Amino acid sequence: MSKEIVVVPHTHWDREWYEPFQRFRLRLVALMDEVLDTMEREPAYHFTLDGQLACVDDYLEVRPENRDRLAALVESGRLAVGPWQILLDEFLCSGENIIRNLELGMARADKLGGAMPVGYLPDMFGHTAQMPQILRKAGLLHACVYRGVPSSVTTDAFAWVAPDGTALRTQYLPAGGYGNGAHLFSDTEGLKERAESFVTTMRGWHGPEGPLLAMYGTDHSAPVRGLPDMVAAIDARMDTLSGYIGAYSGDVEGLPEVHGELRSHARANILPGVISIRAHVKQAMSRAERMVERYAEPLAALWGEEWPGRFLDMAWWRLVDASGHDSVTGCGVDDTAQQVAARVAEAEHLGQAVRDMVTARLARSVPSDAALVVNPTPAARQGVVVVDVAGSDPLIDPAGRPVPTQPLEYASTLLLDETMDPATALTFVHGTELYGQQITAWSVEDGTLTFKVARETSELVDMDELRRSIDGVTRVRIEAEPRRTVAALVGVPPLGHTSVRPAPRDQVYGPPSVPEDHSLREHHPACWLRSDSAPLPVRGDEEVLDNGLLRVLIARDGTLTLVGEDGTTVTGAGRIVNRGDVGDTYNYAPPLADQEVVEAEMVTIEPVTSGPLIAAVDVRRVYNWPASAEISAGSPEIPAITRSSRVEEIVVNTRVELRAGEPFVRLRVEFDNRCEDHRVRLHIPLPQTATESHAEGQFAVVTRGLTSEGGCGEEPLPTFPASSWVAAGGVAALLEHVTEYEVIDGGTELALTLLRSVGYLSRNRNVLRPEPAGPQLPTPAAQSRGLRTVELALMPYGGSWEEVVPAAESFRHDLLVVPGQGEPFLPLPEAGAGISVMGHGVTMTSLRERDGWHELRVVASTPNPTEAVISGDLVAARHADLRGRPGDPIEITEGEVRLPLDAWEIATIQFRKL
Repeated sequence: MSKEIVVVPHTHWDREWYEPFQRFRLRLVALMDEVLDTMEREPAYHFTLDGQLACVDDYLEVRPENRDRLAALVESGRLAVGPWQILLDEFLCSGENIIRNLELGMARADKLGGAMPVGYLPDMFGHTAQMPQILRKAGLLHACVYRGVPSSVTTDAFAWVAPDGTALRTQYLPAGGYGNGAHLFSDTEGLKERAESFVTTMRGWHGPEGPLLAMYGTDHSAPVRGLPDMVAAIDARMDTLSGYIGAYSGDVEGLPEVHGELRSHARANILPGVISIRAHVKQAMSRAERMVERYAEPLAALWGEEWPGRFLDMAWWRLVDASGHDSVTGCGVDDTAQQVAARVAEAEHLGQAVRDMVTARLARSVPSDAALVVNPTPAARQGVVVVDVAGSDPLIDPAGRPVPTQPLEYASTLLLDETMDPATALTFVHGTELYGQQITAWSVEDGTLTFKVARETSELVDMDELRRSIDGVTRVRIEAEPRRTVAALVGVPPLGHTSVRPAPRDQVYGPPSVPEDHSLREHHPACWLRSDSAPLPVRGDEEVLDNGLLRVLIARDGTLTLVGEDGTTVTGAGRIVNRGDVGDTYNYAPPLADQEVVEAEMVTIEPVTSGPLIAAVDVRRVYNWPASAEISAGSPEIPAITRSSRVEEIVVNTRVELRAGEPFVRLRVEFDNRCEDHRVRLHIPLPQTATESHAEGQFAVVTRGLTSEGGCGEEPLPTFPASSWVAAGGVAALLEHVTEYEVIDGGTELALTLLRSVGYLSRNRNVLRPEPAGPQLPTPAAQSRGLRTVELALMPYGGSWEEVVPAAESFRHDLLVVPGQGEPFLPLPEAGAGISVMGHGVTMTSLRERDGWHELRVVASTPNPTEAVISGDLVAARHADLRGRPGDPIEITEGEVRLPLDAWEIATIQFRKL
């Protein structure tokens, strides 16, 4: 056969899955011991370590003495490692997480002798649209994929084209995926016949000329002793995956093209139910990524002192580890999911620690009777924040201008009033601190000792005199200064900070202007809306919320009608739909006899606050949901045929909130899930019938039709992931975490999955998937019982989805409020700006410090060429690739960089500031 077959021995190593990480690692160590021993004993042996450095790191933590042995095999080209740190799920982590994963894997592989120069993606449940651009900008010319490839691909290589036009030569693994050659060497008998059959099959994909790729390995497979002799017996050649693919130049001329994401069910199952299972893990992952990417790193880069690199590295290690395709997906056993959740929580804690360290530094220059406000977005911004302040004086900014406010809550001023021995009362006092506040004054009158306390004070209290004056005291009172929680409309510079504080009216510069609605002025005398800069006030009651940009009508059934500024109208939004789900962690499956619950047993609507900065109502809906599924014959192998006749009373509370200046309404949906085997979705009717949807993902906005291509086996349900927003038919849902959505009923309604509860990792018999996706193991925690809270926003739009992008940026990145920590009553420090990143469709995805430079990454979220304008006293700038390697210098004019961007281009620059 004259070397027609190139055999690539490998293992596909699921780091954690149907067993938790440490149990799998025990087997990994044994496998790696065998790999090293076999390869050193048989010099012709080659092996590919699954494209992820995690195998190496997990092994060397147990066997550090074998590092040099392993590195020698990598340097020889016989052992292929990297380029990934871990084999991720591409849709359930941020685009920045994908880049950091590749960056970590390639950097660590370089220390062992070099990374495999192939973007190996063997088992991901579909692939994101921008992956070709990501790989190319990291220096890789090839990808290798299995799942998600459409039926239009009829060859084993194709040109995968990203939205920006980057085309990457991509090796497809047909006829068995990463195990297409696993059967070849099962025994020595019939070896030649199996090889001939393999050639016949693969020639149909590859064509009449050139070597054929035989991936010899499968999940957790070890090397086979004597394999080089068996390979020689069929006149084949053994190599690594990079050895096979590296024979091609990367030229895509003449190859069939596939554009954008790969999410077809035509060639392999893509198991789409992983998007919605264990939703709390997805929620935590998105929250932790935002904390590190958009708060900790940018604030530390611009406003910190020494770069806290080690803390941030630890956060990224945990985020990357959690992104594994059997990790954040939630399709493992409960022990695995618990460990992933802990890893994600640690990443968020590390990000919070860095954020708080930087903001504490800024807050030290802000008086303790004031509050620091920080803007995590790279554009000047005016937003509503909630601040706790003393007294009833109006708020001012550093220039002494009035800050519009709305009272929300008043704190109790009487903290204690009891008959008490004075000696006991004095045990509560620590220095001048009492009940967490400072004593500002005391008095004794008619046998009552009265303490006055406040959060901040400049008064000196004579405690010795107090102790001499308590004879005859029988009663103790503690009175606190008046404090209130207010909403404040604050303007903050880009990636910068300002501060606000209460001040006597005679210190306010310029009289406040009267709001356009004079009745609001009468009802809210502390609210001053300046006509030169403030948006229109919001007003609300139990029936209508209105801020001039959006009108929200609350129906008696609890659903909402939204009327945008341009007249775009959404009617009946927010309906809760409950159905059965007898699938598993991989795939949704309805009971054969399903029961849909839509109507609430009772609905109550209660106003919370009426404006002028925040107007909100609480909608309380009571449902009777079936408690579980009923399994025929008591066997988990046979799908449920009905839902339980026993019901649970479930209360779904929805906070509907409209803020001044926002074109969207915020929703917080909360309920205690006491049911099993079901799916809960939020439905939004569309203003216009949709033929497609648009969803933000990893550095791209993906346009999808209303159906999904099938052909392999599983039912091709058109449920898709959206990272930060999804839009269809004139309405957008702004999201806090990756969420499953579907456009249903012929394009007339959008359904968002809030919860999917199932009890098995994989069912041997799933009515929508004919073959198991894994072992049938119970996963009771995947029922996700307990409190479930989801925050999102709805936004009507009359034009392009492009107007949704800046709204999602604001919704997902709230202004940050930090109590001042400086000496009280000193002047407020001047507001400070970081850097500004502007441009139509331009979104900042990362800002950090790297090798003494600031490194900024942006993406052009637009189908047209655009320009990023980066300003903020820049003195030097240069291009960089996705690995941080510097490129050509960039011209700076008056402290500003103007960076041309192609449509959907991901660009990285490094700069220095004054």
